[in-house]
Order: sequence, then C-alpha cells, then structure tokens
Amino acid sequence: MARAFRNSPRGIVGQLERTERDLLRNLFDDVVIMLEPDDDAGAPVDDAPGKRPAPEESPASAQDAAAQAADGESEQELAPERDPLWALTGLSPEDFGDGETPAPDPPSDPAVLRLLPDAVRDDPEASAAFRAMTERGLRQSKVAALRAATMVLESAHIALDEAAAQRFAAALNDVRLVLAERLDIRTDADSERVHGVDDWADAESIDDYLALVYNFVSWVQESLMQALLETLD
Repeated sequence: MARAFRNSPRGIVGQLERTERDLLRNLFDDVVIMLEPDDDAGAPVDDAPGKRPAPEESPASAQDAAAQAADGESEQELAPERDPLWALTGLSPEDFGDGETPAPDPPSDPAVLRLLPDAVRDDPEASAAFRAMTERGLRQSKVAALRAATMVLESAHIALDEAAAQRFAAALNDVRLVLAERLDIRTDADSERVHGVDDWADAESIDDYLALVYNFVSWVQESLMQALLETLD
C-alpha cells in the first residue's frame, strides 16, 4: 500500500506499490504522447492518443497578428500601445527575431488546452503571438518533467531531492489537469462529486474509474507538496 511522502534526512521519501507505480507510469506516458511534437510534420500534435489530428491551417505570424489588430493598417508601424505583443511582454516582435515564426492554433483537445492555456483571455492576437514564442519550449519542458518522473518509479521506495520532487509534482499536476478536463471538473461542486467516489468496488463506469485515479493522483501530489513545504521550515 502507498505511503505518503514525507521529509526526511535522506530527502523526500515515499513508497508506492508496483500497481500504483505502473498506473502513474502509464498516465505520464499518455500525457507525453499528447504533448510531444510530431517530428514528421514539424509541428506539435494537439490531440490525445486515439484521436485524429484536425487539419492544419496556415497560422498568422506574430507580426501579422499585430498588424490585424491595427485595423488593417499593415503598412504603418504599430504604436506600442496597440501592439498586443508589446502589451503582453513590453517587447516588440523584432526583439524575438524576424517576427516570421508561425503562431500555432490553440490545441483542439481541451485537455491539452488546459496544459497550454491562452496567455491573454479574450485577446486571440496577443495569445497567438505569445504561443508562437513559448509553446514548443513549454511542451518540451513538460515532457522532460514527465519523463524524469517516470524514471523515479523504478523502485517501490522513492527518495527525491528537492529539485526532483518539484519535477515529480509538476508531472503529477499535469496528469491531474488532464483528468480534471476528462471529468469536467469546473467548480467546487464538481470537485466534491469526484472526491465522493472513493471505493474501487463500487466503480461502474469509466467516469468512476477516472475519478478514483484522479483522487489517487491528487493524494500523491498533496503529500508530496506537504513534504516540500516542510523543507522550507
């Protein structure tokens, strides 16, 4: 049976049974597949395993998005206050290169969109510009954390230093975000509904099993975060 993580002289330690480690390993691998770039197409794959990718469209560049925001004044230099990239970062497109890097469309899978949300609510041009600069790097950093988390699951007895514990917590959080989207968790009432599913013997549907998995991942993450907080004392 799993033992909660705790802070100790040997680092942050915990214990997970083989079936529990296999479950987490499979969850980490699934999220990696959702986030990994498609090397053949040269663009990120936005869909979960088993889904067919939506047809790609040619996205506007960050500079094109800024030009469109200027009411069609594409031949006139944008004032900083009207440039959505400047408003978001304090920098102009030229500060990030030639301004021709394509801005990817937001992920079509809502679970991936939870992992890679729009930077600016209700401002698609600014979000597209920011996505063009950051999305590939964010995908890569998340994949790296998920793979690192998988590596620590080789043994039932887990001992982590602070940096490894933070990466493990980040991987668990990404799994929770995906599960929360699949379970349609939006409000406190939704969370209470899911937390109310606590007996594997009573599980009768896919949602019941997902809720049990979500609750287990949440418990592991909460114990890990509590142990990390104790390192600050």
